Amino acid sequence: MEKFKNYINGQWVEPISRKYFNNINPADINDIVGEFPESGQEDVNNAVAAAKEAYKKWKMMPAPKRGDIIKRVGDIFLRRKDEIAKIMTREMGKPVFETKGDIQEAIDTAYYAATETRRLFGYTAPSELENKMNLSFRYPIGICGVITAFNFPIAVPSWKILPAIASGNTVVYKPSKDVPHAGVVFAEVMEEAGIPPGVFNVVLGKGNMGNMIVEHPDVNLIAFTGSTNIGFKIGEVCGRTNKKCSLEMGGKNAQIIMPDANFELALEGVLWGAFGTTGQRCTATSRLIVHKDCYEKIIEMLAEKASKLKLGNGLLPDTQVGPVIHQAQFNTCEEYVKIGLEEGARLIIGGKKATGSGLDNGYFFEPTIFADVTKDMRLFQEEIFGPVLSVSKAESFDHAIELANGVDFGLSSSIYTRNVNDAFRAIRDIEAGITYINAPTIGAEAHMPFGGVKGTGNGHREGGWTVFDIFTEWKTVYVDFSDKLQRAQIDNY
Repeated sequence: MEKFKNYINGQWVEPISRKYFNNINPADINDIVGEFPESGQEDVNNAVAAAKEAYKKWKMMPAPKRGDIIKRVGDIFLRRKDEIAKIMTREMGKPVFETKGDIQEAIDTAYYAATETRRLFGYTAPSELENKMNLSFRYPIGICGVITAFNFPIAVPSWKILPAIASGNTVVYKPSKDVPHAGVVFAEVMEEAGIPPGVFNVVLGKGNMGNMIVEHPDVNLIAFTGSTNIGFKIGEVCGRTNKKCSLEMGGKNAQIIMPDANFELALEGVLWGAFGTTGQRCTATSRLIVHKDCYEKIIEMLAEKASKLKLGNGLLPDTQVGPVIHQAQFNTCEEYVKIGLEEGARLIIGGKKATGSGLDNGYFFEPTIFADVTKDMRLFQEEIFGPVLSVSKAESFDHAIELANGVDFGLSSSIYTRNVNDAFRAIRDIEAGITYINAPTIGAEAHMPFGGVKGTGNGHREGGWTVFDIFTEWKTVYVDFSDKLQRAQIDNY
């Protein structure tokens, strides 16, 4: 069995504890991917120290030169796409066609971030005083702690890591304990691209390791993707220690179907949104809100299509839906099925472990659909992070919007309609960071802002030009060439 190491200060090093944990393929629990470090505080300290030392030189490198390295990162991901996709599928379960898309997002992000190193624009503005110029510049922040979830093992880290280093910061990265191999691969790619020692460090581990990074006094910023509960805890620590933090947390995303929609298109959208990545996306379509005039018809059509989805090992070419990530998540899905039945929701299909050829040794859960789910039910309100879809009836367009907004999250949203007025009203009225018209709730593009409102995040947006607002600080500069004292913020009138 292969034994992997941390990547600290440009070197592959064993954990100080010399302890390791097994990483298991969720599609086949008898398949052990490898042994990965159980790192601790001393490993984190070493990584942070390396990042702190490297920051002195890295921030001074001209930004376009940093962009040259990031461009090479994209080139290497492109060259290794098929290989890395299979590594990711074996590690976390989703089909290869999805993991290839995961890597393509990293490629797109690398190329975008590389070009933005020539566009880290500041602003100039006229002064209120004579013979004076007002300027502003973007500056890096320092050492960034990056902590991410398992479901997008390469894409989501790239959204944070590549803009962070493009901006002149250094990074200590802790991937999810469920996808440590992807973290190793990310370090391999960065190393081959020529990243200087200490600029990018990967520390692998379980348990309290993420908190060791968050609490470290020399870490200046935390960029986090994961559960809402952990995100809130990170926010508390960062508030207490005055660290900047970007939190991308949970979702309970709704797709609305109106009577004038293209039903076939809408059903393709909800199947992909609800069961793509086995429902393990923060942008997953967890709720389907259907107008009363087409409610039963949509449920009937949806059940027929969902029952035909092919479950299996993601490495097989005909697999459409893989396993959930581990036993605990499988148990969560079972628990929510029980909750739904107790609450009085109508189980349409699924609700139990999937069985059959190639499924018995993995964490496969049947695509599950509940109907008649009301706003007061836990199925409606709580993120499940699995292949469980709740269907609710809307009495009108306004009621559909009310239902869509009736949760504590606000990441993604969708409406299927041919009515242009309803489409624009939905854009205006849905409380979410993302709204799709006639498309599912999933499918972010690298050059556009990504993030949500309410319990989904703390106001930052990854992706696009807005991500650089996370990883840079502003410096305002005043140049007075009047040869006399001029007093601003005095009543000069």
